[in-house]
Amino acid sequence: MQLFQCSYCTQPVYFDNYSCTHCQHVLGFDAKHTQMLALTGPNAVGAFTETQTQKNYKFCMNKQYEVCNWLLDFEDPNDFCLACGLNRVIPDLSELKYRQRWHKIELAKHRLIYSVLRWQLPLENKVQNPNQGLAFDFKADPNCPNEPKVMTGHDNGLITLNIAEADDVERAMARDQMDEVYRTLLGHFRHEIGHYYWDVLVDGTAFLEPCRALFGDERMDYQAALDRHYQNGPAPDWMSRYISPYASMHPWEDWAETWAHYLHIVDVLETADAFGIQIRPQVVQDQDDHVMTLATPLEPYTAQDFDSIYQAWLPVAFAMNSLNRSMGQEDFYPFVINTQVQNKLRFIHEVIQQYAKAQSQ
Repeated sequence: MQLFQCSYCTQPVYFDNYSCTHCQHVLGFDAKHTQMLALTGPNAVGAFTETQTQKNYKFCMNKQYEVCNWLLDFEDPNDFCLACGLNRVIPDLSELKYRQRWHKIELAKHRLIYSVLRWQLPLENKVQNPNQGLAFDFKADPNCPNEPKVMTGHDNGLITLNIAEADDVERAMARDQMDEVYRTLLGHFRHEIGHYYWDVLVDGTAFLEPCRALFGDERMDYQAALDRHYQNGPAPDWMSRYISPYASMHPWEDWAETWAHYLHIVDVLETADAFGIQIRPQVVQDQDDHVMTLATPLEPYTAQDFDSIYQAWLPVAFAMNSLNRSMGQEDFYPFVINTQVQNKLRFIHEVIQQYAKAQSQ
């Protein structure tokens, strides 16, 4: 993610800040231009005025719950921002525990939508487009033990998330039970929206057959593949062909897992670039040619060449893993990107960049 600044005093601020600690102005995120605006107000009619342009804005209705700092034009008839307007079901906010979980969920979801906006990927809600729109249901397990638990997943543009995933203990238990090395809210969102964009960007397009050649034929029985995976475990050779054990279950899951990792890589690299991070290991003599150096600025969201993204990722992941180990923490990125996964990541990069290029013409 890019580094944000208060538009009034240029103080660096976080993506989810509500005010600037330096100049004390109210802050709001302008999704159209991906920038943080300093505001005064509200005035007599409820508008917040940007300090530089004097333009009037209003906040998303979800600001009242402190889960959203996004802005809308004051004349916009909508009450919710682009991100919150995708919500179809939210938890029962009378339950403090659910409200706290929803706060974490929205922080992760807004970061997801930031990436979607950076690429100008199609983003419609199901009210606008019932057939191909996107919607989120955030649900808690029923209190009755005989009723089925809420399953996190994607179905024709509807992403359902069990809000227990926002509880650190619950998520850690699920990670151990599933024998996973990585499990986060943001990771869930990036995975599930990968399913959605397979439907939107690949299915029925010129990308479909090349996608099948790389990921496999998605027409294979999904339920049978799911049963086989949980009964027998992942494919024995999964480490040589997939990014994770779960990716070996079915071509759709391979796509979604790889899509999530592509988003991980691009967003981390943008953050590293925004902070001017350069990596020059002292043990490397020929630093300019070694794969573990990072000295050239990179804008990964707009980079046309995937290899430049991958070569930048290697030293960042290596350095971050080393820093985490110095603190006695688990690896920042506990995955190995084999040659086949590189090709899959490159394909996803090409799908996204071709769509982004078409939108800019």
